[in-house]
Amino acid sequence: MSESLVILLLVVAVALAFDFTNGFHDTGNAMATSISTGALAPRTAVLLSAALNLVGAFLSIEVALTVTNAVVEIQDSSGAPRSEYLTDGGSPLLLIVLAGLVGGIAWNLLTWLLGLPSSSSHALFGGLIGAAIAGLGWGGVNWLGNGEELDGVLGKVVLPALMSPVIAALVAALGTWLIYRITRGVAERFTERGFRWGQITTASLVSLAHGTNDAQKTMGVITLALLASGHWSDTASVPFWVKACCAISIAAGTWLGGWRIIRTLGKGLVEIESPQGLAAESSSAAIILASSHLGMALSTTHVATGSILGTGLGRPGAQVRWRVAGRMLVAWVVTLPAAAAVGAATWYLADLLGGGLGAVAVTLLLALGAAGMWWRAHHEPVGAHNVNDDWHEPSRPVPAAA
Repeated sequence: MSESLVILLLVVAVALAFDFTNGFHDTGNAMATSISTGALAPRTAVLLSAALNLVGAFLSIEVALTVTNAVVEIQDSSGAPRSEYLTDGGSPLLLIVLAGLVGGIAWNLLTWLLGLPSSSSHALFGGLIGAAIAGLGWGGVNWLGNGEELDGVLGKVVLPALMSPVIAALVAALGTWLIYRITRGVAERFTERGFRWGQITTASLVSLAHGTNDAQKTMGVITLALLASGHWSDTASVPFWVKACCAISIAAGTWLGGWRIIRTLGKGLVEIESPQGLAAESSSAAIILASSHLGMALSTTHVATGSILGTGLGRPGAQVRWRVAGRMLVAWVVTLPAAAAVGAATWYLADLLGGGLGAVAVTLLLALGAAGMWWRAHHEPVGAHNVNDDWHEPSRPVPAAA
């Protein structure tokens, strides 16, 4: 077996592992509010979300093509593949992709352990950017695209990251205010059940939208690796087997739960009522679906969090826990550079050890690190049994789980 094929197989395996972590890291984006308000039982919510993530992954490839073409500069000025990628069966680019994935997974697992709803998307992009800079220099990153349509990192990643949570918060705040305004004077017993049924519909739509956006990022990464190794040549499509594997991986991760993130989003930021949940989910679904159609690889976490925060601002008398929001904001700011640093360090290590040996070594280190964080999480378990317990700030003693 050739060295480039070994690295390619490792890239595919690690990419699917990233997709799996994306699933359980981001389940809360769709289901945290429905679980918090009691519209759905926790286990039912994650099962429904997993099924709809699976379906959503097949509905579009626009975001996948963005990841394939808009992050790493895979072509020279003439449109031909860059010559430095063509040596050794594409091993130089494969190592960059592998190192970027390691950076993304490491940050996903760390923030999951801390219960911080940071962006899996930005962790992936940060890892790829850091590895590309380390391996190719600053010119290895497609910063601006063609300079007119801004179809590079700036237009497809950075601008959506800045705009999406603000837009989501404003839309959700307005929607929440309108809902409470319209239903003012109506007995709560008549509205609560209706809003909960509405939440099931909107939460399902968010899950479907999540599949159309986040599952495709891994599709784009694997397609990029296949292009590098010469096993695929079409930069405008994605192989069906890649779609299927990524859809199954993100659905399996979603089914696992990601209860720590669900708890923070559902209980830690705002005490949510059913009308707020409906407004938050409607806002998130609309923005994510629109961005998927436009090929913008935004963070569904940023959108969902912005929407939940907006419902706290739009509901009269609601309490927003700004300390929790502040911690989230710090995580958002740090995500891309932190993942980039890990991606760069991983590339240097893999390059130092050389080709296939380096790829195997960094993959094993990632597995050991993941196992350590998983083991640490079991010392303070969060699951379906306690995800809706009353919120306690980390500085206070947390009651033992029932």
